[in-house]
Parts: sequence; structure tokens; C-alpha cells
Amino acid sequence: MSLKSSTKVDVNTQELTFAVDAESFAAAIEKAYQRQKKQITVPGFRKGKASRKIVEKYFGEGVFYEEAINSLINDEMPDAIKNAELVLVDTPKIEVISADTENGVEYKAICITKPEITVSEYKGIKAPKNVKDVTDEDIDQQIEQIKQRNARIVSVDNRPAQLQDEVIIDFEGFMDGEAFDGGKADEFPLKLGSGQFIPGFEDQIVGHSIGEEFEINVTFPENYQMEEYAGKPATFKIKLNAINETEYPEFDDELIKDTTEFDTVDEWKADIRKTLEERAETRAASEFENYIMQFLIDNVEAVIPKCMFDHRVDSLIRNFEQSLKQQGMSIDIYLQYTGMDMDSFRETFQERAENEVKLRLALEKIAELESIAPTEEEIDSQLQEVADANNMSLEDVKLRIPMDDFITDLKVSKAIEFVKDNAVIDNTIDPDKKNEESEESEEAAE
Repeated sequence: MSLKSSTKVDVNTQELTFAVDAESFAAAIEKAYQRQKKQITVPGFRKGKASRKIVEKYFGEGVFYEEAINSLINDEMPDAIKNAELVLVDTPKIEVISADTENGVEYKAICITKPEITVSEYKGIKAPKNVKDVTDEDIDQQIEQIKQRNARIVSVDNRPAQLQDEVIIDFEGFMDGEAFDGGKADEFPLKLGSGQFIPGFEDQIVGHSIGEEFEINVTFPENYQMEEYAGKPATFKIKLNAINETEYPEFDDELIKDTTEFDTVDEWKADIRKTLEERAETRAASEFENYIMQFLIDNVEAVIPKCMFDHRVDSLIRNFEQSLKQQGMSIDIYLQYTGMDMDSFRETFQERAENEVKLRLALEKIAELESIAPTEEEIDSQLQEVADANNMSLEDVKLRIPMDDFITDLKVSKAIEFVKDNAVIDNTIDPDKKNEESEESEEAAE
């Protein structure tokens, strides 16, 4: 196979014309016949016993052309494209121009190529890195969580119901003197102040005692989900059967000993403060990186083929489907639950896919500009982790994974660190304000 011509026909689109000589085409036809002959039946011959000439006479001279041409393309075109120094981002579209045993094959391939990328700014990016101070209030919240986890529910019979109590009630609702569907329950547990019932319902139970029977009057909200009840007044007959309250333990050394690995409150507080400080630092670092990465996305200059976004959406959906399978659900069932069709579902991934493609291209370009590449030791170290995780040898891993892609991934990771290392912390920047300005700019552009 030889490359006859290479012509740029559009942005990111190259048309390649290839020629296969008659001898190579003839050899490919013979291989196609040998692969297929056991399945071929010709009248007057046992299955698989008809010669190639007989088969071609019966089915037509070009009976093996398609498989022969496809095998030539699959076997030889990747190297031909590589020799043409093209990086493709989609499967080429093939069109056979001519094919016969005397002259061989000529075909053209329409190739979508990786776009040229310009990243105008990637050194000295200014970004905020605000590490939140850990306050006494933060520690108090952690204390409250421990008390909540170790609280117990106790019955109360010496006082009326209060907000935050759990009450056990029988109730029945009436509209215009008539009971309505769904308005009745017995032994129903309700935490007062939770907002579980319509406004006014829970507040009117406060102050009543066990054994009391009483009525409360409420009005359903105008936007109530059951339209036949929306905006209408109702009366509920209530019987209060029980009152329970939450009893919280004392926060002291004894509680800490019983519930944590520490012996004293002071030890626990010191550790929790350190943990919260580490979390604050991690969160700030993550927000710092996210800001920088979004800056790169916003400053990528390129005409990016739509197929790259489509392929990324496909990948994200495959990952999502895999996650659903682990939960015992199919994508079809998920779409039924959410009321979406596949087109609208794909649309939910579009923005993320576009951002990820832009960022990847930007980082690959930065790696190229800065000659960023992993060392052999770094490559082997990363591969060894893969090998250990899969109980394989390093050599087996190298044979089984696409090494070019793996090395590119490492380049991208190193490019991220390069950009972060060269960024400048500027806490005068309001990241929320930047996002608002970006949205306003997009609206103005539209």
C-alpha cells in the first residue's frame, strides 16, 4: 500500500488517497477465499469444496473484494497514516475509488485530525487559595455530632409536647365535614418542627399532653402536589398517644473513652482540630487546582472536531452505565425513572465532555511546549502499581496496555503539576465573581 496524495480539505480534515498494487490485492483475495471457503456452498459441490474460480464464476468475480480490501486497510493503513504524520481523532471514512485484479485498488480515506491548540496563558496564572480557619464553632459542631450519635430516645409522660419531640399520633383529616383520601393514619410517628407535614400542623400539636384528643385547622399550600387539595382548608382530628424526647449524653472524658480512640476531651479536640485543618488545606488545594484548570479551559483557542466531544460523551455514559450495573439497574430503567430519552440524557453530559476535551488538549499542548515527559523510572513505577493491583508482571502489563496512551496520561499529569507550580496565589480574587463574569460574557456573545 502506498500513499498517493494527502490533501487538507477542511479544518482538521485530511483526504488521503492510497493505492494497492495488483499483486498485493491478489494475495489478499486469496486469503479471503481461504478464510471463507469452508462456509461456501455451490450447487454440485460439497460445502467448502468448490475452487476459488468456481466460486467467483458462480457468485461473481468481486465476491471476495470487500473482505480483501478491508483486510488490507486494517493491516496496513494505520502505519501509512503514521508515516503521513497524522494523529486521528475518529475512524476514517473509506471510499473505494477503483478495484480490479489487473490494476489493484485505489481508495481514499477522509481523516479527522487532532486540532492545533493555542494556550495563550499557562504560566503565572493567578488563582485564589483560601484555607478556611478552623474555629471553636467548627469543633462544637463535631461535638454535637458525637452527642447526636450517642443520644437515646426516652418516653415523656410528665409534660406537654414540645418542638423537637417525637410524638405518636392518630389523625384523620376532613374537608367540608367529609373525610378525604390519604388523610388518616394510626400510631404515626412525627417529629415536631421537622416540617414533614403542611405548615401549621406540627405547631398546633405543641402544648398538648398524652391522651388528649383535639382538632387542628390548617390550609393546604397553593402549590400542594395534589391539586384537588391545593389552597383548601382542612380540619384534622388528633389523638396524642405518646411523647418521646431525645436525651443527649454529657460530653466528657468518659464519653470520649467509650466512643473514640482517645482518653480525654483535650486529646480528642487536638486531633479533630488537626483533621479539620488538613481537610481545609485539601479543600483549598482542590479549589485552587479547579480554578486553574477552568482558566485553561476558558483560554483554549482551537477549532475542535465535534466527534471528540461525542466520543467523550460516549465514554462518560459507558462509565455511568457501569455504575448503574453495580447497583443492579439498567440505563433503560434509569431513563424511565427520570423521564428522559437518550438524546436529552446525552445532553446532560455535553458541557462536562467539552470541558474535559478542552482541558486535555490544553495540557497535552503544554507538555509539548515545555518538553514535559516522564522518565523511564516514573513509567515503570506507575506500571508496577498496575501490575501489583492485577497480580501481573511488569512485562505482561507493558504488552497488554497501549503504552503511547499511558505515557500521554503521565505527561498530562505532569503538565498539571507544572501549571500549578507556576501559578500565583492571589486571595483577592473572588472565584464566584469570576464565574458570574464568565456567564455574563457568554450571554453577551450569544
